[in-house]
Amino acid sequence: MSTHVDARGLSCPQPVLMTLDEIKKVRQGEIEVFVDTDTSKENVSRAAESQGWQVKEIFEAGEGYKLILGKG
Repeated sequence: MSTHVDARGLSCPQPVLMTLDEIKKVRQGEIEVFVDTDTSKENVSRAAESQGWQVKEIFEAGEGYKLILGKG
């Protein structure tokens, strides 16, 4: 089961902090993260990888991005 973080409309570091909070809650599995800027996409990807998560896929979603993060 995947959880999601909707950080659209928020500027950094909010999307990163929200993603890290979700990573701490679920610890493994899959997380869908929605962001609407290139900067947020890159920062969330780096933060997730620093916690041992993989960026499985990145999709363009409307005016932003959907990142699929996975661990375990």
